Amino acid sequence: MNAVLYMQIDANIQIKHPHIYLQDIARLSCSDSKILNRLRVMPVINLKPDAPGRYVMSVMDLVDKIQQKEPDLTVTPLGETDFILTYEKPGSQNLIFRWLKIALVCLITFFGAAFSIMTFNADVDVEKLFQQIYFQVTGQNSSGFTPLEIAYSAGLGLGILFFFNHFGHRKITADPTPMQVQMRKYEDDVNTTITENIFPVHK
Repeated sequence: MNAVLYMQIDANIQIKHPHIYLQDIARLSCSDSKILNRLRVMPVINLKPDAPGRYVMSVMDLVDKIQQKEPDLTVTPLGETDFILTYEKPGSQNLIFRWLKIALVCLITFFGAAFSIMTFNADVDVEKLFQQIYFQVTGQNSSGFTPLEIAYSAGLGLGILFFFNHFGHRKITADPTPMQVQMRKYEDDVNTTITENIFPVHK
C-alpha cells in the first residue's frame, strides 16, 4: 500500500530567508517517517535575497515537485489551493522605527477616539468644537482659520489618500487597494450567483 502525505498550507506565510523548504511553508503528516524526513528538507523555491515582497504559489506546483521526488507517494493537500509567500529580509526593519510606528498609531487612535467623543457630545458641530478647543488652549476667540482647521483639512486628505493606497496611477504600498478588494469580492459573488442559479449543461 502506498504511503499518503497530508499537507496543510495557510493562506499567507511569512518567511525570513530566501531559500525555502517544504517544512517552512507546510505542515506535513505521513505514515512513512523516512519519506516525511526527506520531504521536509525538499527545496521549494529560491527567492532573490534583495527582493522582499509577496509571491503567489499554487499547491499544484508543490504536488508536482513532491511526486517528482516520490513517484509512489499519494499527496493529499489540505487548506488553500493558492497561497502567498511574504518575504521580509531579516533585520530589514529597525526595532526603534517599529516602536515609533507603534507609538504613532497609539497616539492617532487616542486622539481620534477623543475627537469622536467630543464631536458626538457637541452634536457633530465640528466648527463649534474647534472654537471651544482653541479658546481653552489660547484664551482667544477662533477666527475660523486656525491650525486646528488646517490640520483637520490636511488630515482628511492624507487619510483618504493612505486609505485608498494610491495617488493617480501610483500605489503607496504593495498591498491591494480597497477598491481592488471590493471588486474581487464582487467578482466572487457574481461567480457564486451564476453557479447557483444557472442550470448545468447536460451532455
